[in-house]
Amino acid sequence: MSNTKNVRAAFELASEQYQAQGVDVSAALQKLSRVAISVHCWQGDDVAGFEGEAGTLGNGLAVTGNYPGRARTADELRSDLEVAYSLIPGKHRLNLHALYGEFDGPVDRDEIGVEHFRGWMDWSREQQVDLDFNPSYFSHPKASDGFTLAHSDAGIRQFWIDHGIACRKIAAAMGAAQGNACVNNFWVPDGYKDTPASRKAPRERLASSLDEIFAEDLPRSQTLDAVECKLFGIGSESYVVGSHEFYMGYAISRNKVLCLDAGHFHPTEVISDKISSALMYVPELLLHVSRGVRWDSDHVVTYSDELQAIMQEIIRGDYLDRVHLGLDFFDASINRVAAWAIGTRNALKALLAALLEPTEQLQQLERDGDLTARLALMEEQKTMPLGAVWNHYCESTGVPVGAEWLEKVRQYESSVTSKRCDESVVS
Repeated sequence: MSNTKNVRAAFELASEQYQAQGVDVSAALQKLSRVAISVHCWQGDDVAGFEGEAGTLGNGLAVTGNYPGRARTADELRSDLEVAYSLIPGKHRLNLHALYGEFDGPVDRDEIGVEHFRGWMDWSREQQVDLDFNPSYFSHPKASDGFTLAHSDAGIRQFWIDHGIACRKIAAAMGAAQGNACVNNFWVPDGYKDTPASRKAPRERLASSLDEIFAEDLPRSQTLDAVECKLFGIGSESYVVGSHEFYMGYAISRNKVLCLDAGHFHPTEVISDKISSALMYVPELLLHVSRGVRWDSDHVVTYSDELQAIMQEIIRGDYLDRVHLGLDFFDASINRVAAWAIGTRNALKALLAALLEPTEQLQQLERDGDLTARLALMEEQKTMPLGAVWNHYCESTGVPVGAEWLEKVRQYESSVTSKRCDESVVS
């Protein structure tokens, strides 16, 4: 267990070191406490959802591993999430996919409604966890050939248009109920495994379908429409209709939120470098903080150079009020609650490190042309006592310090998740 006295003493020493650089630690912690990360529901059940026999995972998605104890019902998933939130400092959001509705019987994607998410909305109010949303353009028979909104069949295309329209209404109801906008993110996996004969026609169909979905002007105070780009996926290695250039243009011309996923670009490409450019032209960004390993594999977020760079760009550009932070990874090879805790705590830790930079001093040195001092101070930041400030923040918000959270996960696994059978559902 942490020693409160030692944590406090280390924090006071760290504060003095940061203060010597002109950094107000208390102000940084206040800013951090106001940041709500949208935690993704699909880590808890391997992107299975609650539609029954609607389909199997596919269309550019794959989850590997068979760690026991995945959530099989909405109640199990909510229980797991509550444990995860108890291990993460601050108040955070939940990102739901449409296939996580609670359905009494067969309900197809074009027929879903607010009533199927009342349980989530009630839970949201009780737990004070605001909701974000996503249409689900995968794991469905009408997506089996890899195309949905860009499909050449007008009937299939209309089915997915109706799904998108229904999801916007659900997201708006969620936003109205919680008193702040529900970010509704559209990721469409359409594309070809091999070289297409026409890159133009599917993109024209996708743009037309999206225009039809977004035709109704819903209040931005209730829901924000986001569109998410991708370089390639499983089964769409040669061509993805919704590329970065497609959605950048679409977001600019239609005044939409642009979603950048850290794993959706070439391995040598990073989203940290795109943030300041994109925000010159789009109103807001949604960032899916993930970790690609050789391909878009959505690994658990670690405290990597790119994660730090993403958070630095947000703070250095003063973008906190224009960027929505969400997570997007799924790993079934480790304890799923632990995956949430590791990824979210790392994202917050990297954001704290960025808030503890002497940003104005660094930027003034740059304006003055003193690039030597700029580099020197940036390098000194790497050995500043971030951990002491982080431990204090965790303790002051009532969550475990250091790796103490892992013991709580183990206790929960022993008493709850280890007793779940792989496929059977508790009635």
